[in-house]
Amino acid sequence: MLPIFYIGVLKIDTTEALALSFTAFIISGVLASVNYYKKGQLDIKYASILNIGSFVSAFLGVRLNLLIPSDIVEIILYGVVLVSGLSILFRNNKESGKKYVSNLFLIIIGFITGLICSITGAGGPIIVLPILLLLGIGVKQSVAISLFNSIFIAIPSAIGYTANSDMAIILEYMPAVIIGHVIGVYLGSSKSDKVDKNKLKITIGIVSVLIAIWKLFF
Repeated sequence: MLPIFYIGVLKIDTTEALALSFTAFIISGVLASVNYYKKGQLDIKYASILNIGSFVSAFLGVRLNLLIPSDIVEIILYGVVLVSGLSILFRNNKESGKKYVSNLFLIIIGFITGLICSITGAGGPIIVLPILLLLGIGVKQSVAISLFNSIFIAIPSAIGYTANSDMAIILEYMPAVIIGHVIGVYLGSSKSDKVDKNKLKITIGIVSVLIAIWKLFF
């Protein structure tokens, strides 16, 4: 949602918008992962294997993004948001009982999702979470793993996009981005057990689909 807001509402150029977004994703990933780890819901070993592929591909994604025209990047971004929103609305949230997959398969998943996220600016969880659910991992565990994974997508992406950004714009918006995200993520992850997950899922899915359709076709 952040790149959409920065590009569509604040009219910030794509590179600066992605630099700000991935900086925020680092904050959300770190703070939320700590809270989920304290609750015993974060499988560090499983997530770390996923992170290997994501960390490597994020560097590649930044380079590819800078070679692609910004209007094409926006189309890819909103296309990813549309598909993710539909998957959130229509996927089955029941755990399938499947076992964790092989390490190699996890690395491949991490590489592909990290590449998509770093190119488009989509937050890691919006793509990784549905995949983890399809693998039969519990909802809370999937949320925790995908947030932890987003750190390793966001760090190389934030560095790459910031290095190619107008620093005046970055410095203008960065304090608000950091302060707002720290407050929001801390409250969200600490109160996650009290949230109606089904209503939240439906709300996020509908908003994502509507915004994507609006930006793609109007």
